[in-house]
Amino acid sequence: MELISPKTKIDDLLKDYPFLIDFFVSQSPLFKNLKNPLMRKTVGKVATLTQVAAIGKLDLPTLIKGIAGEVKAKTGKSLAVEASSIPGGTENLTDPKVRQEVLKGIIRDLHQGVEVETVKKRFQELIQYVSPAEIAGLEQKLIEDGMPEGEVKRLCDVHVSVFKEALERHEIPGCPPGHPVHTFMKENRASEEIMNNIDLLLTALGALPPEEKGGTTPADLTVLVERLGDIELHYQRKENQLFPLLEAHDFAAPSQVMWAIHDDIRALLKKAKTELAQNQIKEVQTTLKDLLHTIREMIYKEEHILFPTALELLSDAEWVKVRKGEEEIGYAWIQPEAPWSAAVPEEPKPEPGEEKINLDTGFISREMVNLLLTHLPVDVTLVDEEDRVAYYSQGKERIFPRSPGIIGRKVQRCHPPSSVHVVNQLLDAFRKGEKDQAEFWIELKGRFIHIRYFALRDAIGLYKGCLEVSQDVTEVRKLEGQRRLLDWLKKS
Repeated sequence: MELISPKTKIDDLLKDYPFLIDFFVSQSPLFKNLKNPLMRKTVGKVATLTQVAAIGKLDLPTLIKGIAGEVKAKTGKSLAVEASSIPGGTENLTDPKVRQEVLKGIIRDLHQGVEVETVKKRFQELIQYVSPAEIAGLEQKLIEDGMPEGEVKRLCDVHVSVFKEALERHEIPGCPPGHPVHTFMKENRASEEIMNNIDLLLTALGALPPEEKGGTTPADLTVLVERLGDIELHYQRKENQLFPLLEAHDFAAPSQVMWAIHDDIRALLKKAKTELAQNQIKEVQTTLKDLLHTIREMIYKEEHILFPTALELLSDAEWVKVRKGEEEIGYAWIQPEAPWSAAVPEEPKPEPGEEKINLDTGFISREMVNLLLTHLPVDVTLVDEEDRVAYYSQGKERIFPRSPGIIGRKVQRCHPPSSVHVVNQLLDAFRKGEKDQAEFWIELKGRFIHIRYFALRDAIGLYKGCLEVSQDVTEVRKLEGQRRLLDWLKKS
């Protein structure tokens, strides 16, 4: 490499001058992830020096001159610096804070009705400076500044259409087989195949005369729509495994907006299934077109915004946590291509021993506590007094999915945005002492589910948390008369 400029890729630079890793780390501790080979193979391949300067909160011209000086000192080689590529009129755009304000102004104009094409022209000047992570952070900033979450979600597709050119300048992240991002993207390819087949059937159905629309095509369509419904597992892994770790990095608002769109997709899927069951062919054609468009837009947002941002923010140890919890939720259509892990320090394990816990009505070991909770005929989830998930029981068959990613997560983040206000009302009533329990029941996939919430209070009445207990009572509701233990022994 003879020339460096703001557009120089960090990966190209490090291939020629690997010693620059130590230089970058000396400039900012935020660059320590460059020592991670996976990070260099993914984000490093697309990140320019402009974006690197933004991540490290450094002045771009100073960084470029420093790189040239380090190469000269270590190798004696003089690199040419393309100073002309740093526009004199827009030097302040190298400042992340300035870019954020410009970007927020663009989004606000969109929300106020300014034409998309007009806004796109203003955005051209920013493109060379903006990374996927920075675009993803926009929603976070807007919500923090008071813009309603529902309003951000409403125009989310418009945001992406404005930023598409900038996003497409970045390569879609590549990860080794078995890595969670690799599996997510493999699922996306599988969903696209199903959606393409649905498109073909919709096209064929649209070409049929009205009297023939009740033939075999709707049945074929039903099979494909049912299969597409497995996308639920893809979204549950995002919501329960990936989003909590992003929230731990103060990156919560984009996750909540994306979850709200997941719920839109769920609603469209349910609507399409109902219309197919009722042979409402004209209606289901419109619903499915909306559904496929929304899923495809979600795939674009995942692969051009969410995944690159997650790869930039999360450490290898955090990705290992994501990978370990995936199996408990399951996969949509595919399985990971290979086992994957990373060389991270193991968490210290408790020393073996049979010391027992002294409870109010007996003594019990840690092993027996675990066995007790995992063999209860109910699902138990414990939320502490700070509204964080502290524990859930891992029985053989859970009614609602849980994974280790939710431990320590605010319980409000474990519910769809549309129902968070109900969760807050319940917890506030418990915390104020207005209520001690709440219950409701629903029908889910042909089963009757009874769900109860209990306020936990200590000996003097102080609120200590909330206990959720869920039970499948389908078979219990069928019981009649009586059966004594002796009757059971006779039958067994």
